[in-house]
Amino acid sequence: MTTRLPIVIASIISLVCAACQPDATAPAAAATERPSLRATPLTQSSFFPIDLGVFVPCANGGAGEEVALTGTLHDLFHIASDGRGGFHVKTHDNPQGVVGTGLSTGAKYQGTGVTQSQFHLKVGEQNTEINNFRIIGQGPGNNATVHNNFHVTVNANGVVTSLHDHFTVQCKAKGVQPPDTL
Repeated sequence: MTTRLPIVIASIISLVCAACQPDATAPAAAATERPSLRATPLTQSSFFPIDLGVFVPCANGGAGEEVALTGTLHDLFHIASDGRGGFHVKTHDNPQGVVGTGLSTGAKYQGTGVTQSQFHLKVGEQNTEINNFRIIGQGPGNNATVHNNFHVTVNANGVVTSLHDHFTVQCKAKGVQPPDTL
């Protein structure tokens, strides 16, 4: 999410500029009336190639191994104005056709899961992100799950009033655990 934040902010600035234009369908406004803040919600669906390495701690008989993953990431982005100067943003990302190979063992893997995020842009901001990413390997003992649940609230003075970040990596194999759960 944080790597996309500059893109999200640029998109929001563009939408704010578009949203503050006078409503062309409204009757001619008197000089004392304000322009309409109505905006059309925007939803964009995009696909991005991915090529990344992920360490699976329970693979290779518990010794772990780096897995080279390739495929496509589907990104769904939605933004809407609340009509009061704020914007609500939701994202939904999921890997599609993501496959990998263990660099030590040559075992085949699949990447699955979903990352969802929503936040509100206005004075006083909230951001919530839930990430579930699974790397499923051939045979027993080499499936890993990455889970992150993150939430932050910033008040109108720019002070963080609530912060929650719970990040875990778990192996989903009977009797095999990674050296550390982060």
